[in-house]
Amino acid sequence: MTGGLKGLLLLSLCLVVWTVPIDRNQEPPQEERAEENVDTGLYYDRYLREVIEVLETDPHFREKLQTANTEDIKNGRLSKELDLVGHHVRTRLDELKRQEVSRLRMLLKAKLDSTNTQSVQMDHVSLLKQFEHLDPHNQNTFEAKDLELLIVTATKDLENYDAERHEEFKRYEMLKEHERREYLKSLDQEKREKEEKRIEELKDKHRQHPKVNAPGSVDQLREVWKETDGLDPQEFNPKTFFKLHDTNSDGVLDEQELEALFTKELEKVYDPKNEEDDMMEMEEERLRMREHVMQNVDLNHDRLVSLEEFLKSTEKKEFNNPKEWETLDDTKPVYTEEELQRFEVELRDREVELGRRAERLQQEQELLKERSKALEAQKREYQQAVMEMSQKQKEQQALNRQPPSGPDGELQFQQEIQKLANEDSHVVKVPVDKNGDVQNNLPAEPPQNLPQHTS
Repeated sequence: MTGGLKGLLLLSLCLVVWTVPIDRNQEPPQEERAEENVDTGLYYDRYLREVIEVLETDPHFREKLQTANTEDIKNGRLSKELDLVGHHVRTRLDELKRQEVSRLRMLLKAKLDSTNTQSVQMDHVSLLKQFEHLDPHNQNTFEAKDLELLIVTATKDLENYDAERHEEFKRYEMLKEHERREYLKSLDQEKREKEEKRIEELKDKHRQHPKVNAPGSVDQLREVWKETDGLDPQEFNPKTFFKLHDTNSDGVLDEQELEALFTKELEKVYDPKNEEDDMMEMEEERLRMREHVMQNVDLNHDRLVSLEEFLKSTEKKEFNNPKEWETLDDTKPVYTEEELQRFEVELRDREVELGRRAERLQQEQELLKERSKALEAQKREYQQAVMEMSQKQKEQQALNRQPPSGPDGELQFQQEIQKLANEDSHVVKVPVDKNGDVQNNLPAEPPQNLPQHTS
């Protein structure tokens, strides 16, 4: 992606993409490819990037991007050039839009499901209207209106991004103070005094750091020139310094290139190894430094520092004689006591609501347990009934296979066997030979009581 295109992104979309002019057929260095993944913080960040990457592949549109001015971009006049891009570019943009619409629908469904809202027959067009970065009435093709909405919405959203970061930090600080007070309340007087003393000692230790140079001042830039660039501070040259830290050679210093200049100053105050140093506060300090420089150097408020603007800032009186920079510890708290009290009320209300939800969930869980027990009891009854039925079937089958029984329960075939046995005892057994013939060699009994013959 060229430096001209990056200028467009930062001017119109404030899109943070660290790039260098490269040949399309040449792979960029690994470290530069990794830096392109910096997130803008927008919920449609990926869609925004992919649209820009596709548009940049069209030679005609790319040329228009490089020659367009800030007003043309912000007013959406550049969107009309979309009609002249190649067919393959329009096809790819259509596909990207359909994917984005599908993603937004999934987000809406998840939101409706989480709030127990009936999503049956929901009007997707009406729901999609809450997303301003695309045309909800046309969900299939990417048109000039989509590009115009994307540019306008991204510009507006990112202009408010710093304010949202400050607000998020304020809530973080209030939560931290709330938890500190609640913890102290839980201690007895002796332990509370001991803990309060320990906290004050940590705060004092945190305040004991070297002097912090005002961001954008000659002292601050010379320190970078010496510590980071390894050059003689006496030979400091603003123009050379600008080119050294325009890391992508696009002719401007963007917000991330500026914030990189403050690392040495921040390291004087914050160390992640120290208990007393809060890294969330360090990032808030970095944001304050960048805003300070932008306010004094960015004359046209395009969120970029050109070489001309940078050189003009070095001619100001504040550049050589700046006011002493006040860190977060030196300034008044980011919240008032009234804001903290309202925040604590909000926390209590949220805690009560969470308690109600937890109670409802507990009741539902108990109900589910009771239903589970009832189902388990029904299951056992069913299993018992099945077992009894199976046993009866087995008994019936056994009865069907048994012979009839007598009056005393004895089996009738036993009576027949006994009868046959008795009859067999009165039968004269006639011997037979092995062939089954009756044996005739038995001795004959002499006849008895026969008359005697006399001669």
